[in-house]
Amino acid sequence: MTSYCSVGSPARTRQRDIHRFCDVGVSREASIEVGRVGEIWRYPVKSMIGERLDRGQVGTQGLWGDRGWAIRDEATGEIHNAKRHPILMQCAAMYHAEPCADHIPHVEITLPDGATVSSDSSAASRRLSELIGRQVTLRPVQPAADTAYYRRREPGAALFGRLWAYRPARRLLQRLILRGPVEKELRAALGREPEEPLPDLSDVPPVAWEFYAPPGTYFDLFPIHVLTTSTLTLMSQLNPAADWDVRRFRPNVLVDTESTTGVAENDWVGRAIRIGDLVVKGELPTIRCAMPMHAQADLPRDPSVLRTIVREANQSLGLYASVIEAGSVGTGDPVELVPH
Repeated sequence: MTSYCSVGSPARTRQRDIHRFCDVGVSREASIEVGRVGEIWRYPVKSMIGERLDRGQVGTQGLWGDRGWAIRDEATGEIHNAKRHPILMQCAAMYHAEPCADHIPHVEITLPDGATVSSDSSAASRRLSELIGRQVTLRPVQPAADTAYYRRREPGAALFGRLWAYRPARRLLQRLILRGPVEKELRAALGREPEEPLPDLSDVPPVAWEFYAPPGTYFDLFPIHVLTTSTLTLMSQLNPAADWDVRRFRPNVLVDTESTTGVAENDWVGRAIRIGDLVVKGELPTIRCAMPMHAQADLPRDPSVLRTIVREANQSLGLYASVIEAGSVGTGDPVELVPH
């Protein structure tokens, strides 16, 4: 199996599942403010440069319009990304109109040579196929009910996903897959050197093994990705020669944690977090693949970024989150930890 970017490491403080959060509701009383929303990002096309927003609306499937489009190989069913085709990170995409919960507008894509092409043009898929050297189509997100569209074609993928749902078996299954050609594929997708360890995948949801993306989305695992300024500050201290620009890490929300030091978001796993009117649940620290080291826009390729994350940050940078209560989020909004 291939393409496991940003998978989660074991949740150290997982205490309640999302259903229990929803059952009890979320109160503002005694919430702990941990920062303010510094930046909001939406990525119209998976793996391409995104759009910075002042305010966005978030539904149960994430920020409206986030990863609304992706490149798909119709022969294999694979949903392609920059882990395999880094050139995609030198493309930029923006919507023709504002998306909403049930409508994904067309996008305009700027290619690395500066040429533009619209998703409503017959030339879009042809130009993208030429760019990555494979016959692909540009497709909007499909309904969750169309599971065949998202399902992996590798033999045994569905069975493996069902077995992975049995948590006591995951350690054994992980040992089995980290051998032979699968290990080689994982190292390539994650950008790991031969001497570097592969991440612990035991907390990856079963859906990742059966589908290229959770049906109804083009996300890797969860709909919201959070990163903090304190984490970027720490990493820049550990590797001051690298450019730790937030764009390398493709969060939806960058939280300005002000005077806080260290990797603050690692302590938010298992917690309910209010971001503006939105409430999310911290799910998994984001284990990093090769994408942060690739070139994009004015950021040069820099393998030292990934090497530092693997060596100094337990391979993780950022936090995956699921949506508990939909709502809007804007720059400057408070970010609060909700009491257990």
